[in-house]
Amino acid sequence: MENVEGKFENGIFTASLSGHIDSANASAAEAKLKELTAGKEITAFVMDAENLDYISSAGLRVVLSFKKLYPNFKLINVKSEVYEVFEMTGFTQMMEIQKAYKKVSVSGCEIIGEGKNGIVYRVSPDTIVKVYKNPDALDEIKNERELAKKAFVNGIPTSISYDIVQVDGKFASMFEMLEADNISKKINKEPDRIDDFAKASVELLKKIHAVELKPGEMVDAKADYLKRAERLQGHLSDETYKKLCDLVSAIPEDHHIIHGDFHLKNQMFLKSTGELMLIDMDTLCLGDPVFDFGSLFNAYVGREMVVPGNNEKFLGITAEQGKVFWKKSLEFYFNCSDSEKLKEIERRAMIVGELRLMAKAIKSYMGTEYGEKQIASSKALLEEAVPSTEALTLANV
Repeated sequence: MENVEGKFENGIFTASLSGHIDSANASAAEAKLKELTAGKEITAFVMDAENLDYISSAGLRVVLSFKKLYPNFKLINVKSEVYEVFEMTGFTQMMEIQKAYKKVSVSGCEIIGEGKNGIVYRVSPDTIVKVYKNPDALDEIKNERELAKKAFVNGIPTSISYDIVQVDGKFASMFEMLEADNISKKINKEPDRIDDFAKASVELLKKIHAVELKPGEMVDAKADYLKRAERLQGHLSDETYKKLCDLVSAIPEDHHIIHGDFHLKNQMFLKSTGELMLIDMDTLCLGDPVFDFGSLFNAYVGREMVVPGNNEKFLGITAEQGKVFWKKSLEFYFNCSDSEKLKEIERRAMIVGELRLMAKAIKSYMGTEYGEKQIASSKALLEEAVPSTEALTLANV
């Protein structure tokens, strides 16, 4: 039957549907699918509806019959008008059904930001697209949209995705944003104003940290870092490992929002208003500000120590500018010029940052030149700093 084709690979059977599936051909379509699947050890059944233009109730019964035969079943690439049929009949509640997504090209587009999970491109003067690094990122996108909504309604300036698209086979979110420059561009254009840009960044960070939510509304940062710390066992001395875990455990419970990956390429100055806003919200969580300052230390100082040139490659600023931006961020956030107090804040942030870098290197880069270098560097810093540190929270510095 010409409107049903099948492909079987690595236990996955993919049935491609096209044209109309209705009372005139539903029985034949079902028979053809049974013929194509006969004798195969199928672990997952995928119906690809990219070329399906219409489905009737008879066709729905065919879909349901194969859902019953193969619990690991999903429909993909469903056109909007066909998706409406599945939605109205309740099928979207019974099984996984993925809409077809418009394809967008970012070829030749400017990269305006990069975070832990994605790269942000400007595709037109008023539109940006965030391409997720994980090729199966639909759940991540939905999660980020919910986090961004919570942030937005609580007064944190950010864009909210208005569409999901595909870029070179990967999922992406579309955002409306008027012309804007990230902070690294502003520093390159006006290096003498680095203090002003650090002040603006700190004010944005304070807005984030001022928002308190109910426990469980976002991921708990302390719990996440305790899991990261477990990876360091056997890589640090027993005494330092135990002390580090105790220090993280002792950080007070805090339900204020922290960003989780706050750096100057995630912050955009709108040209129309001069307002500074965030473009990356998928790492939002709840916890003590020390977790954000640990990430800030990594972004501006920590990674540069192990990978010289990281600041220029990733952030678009020099190593020296990174150090200055870091120091100024501490001074302005804590409204402090006391060098000893600032050193203590930096030490606590460094410990949290190096914990994160070392845990990531152990998980993802063990055995590589970079991984071993990062592990050795973080270990040296932690072995020196942890034993003499009494607390990590920044609430009592």
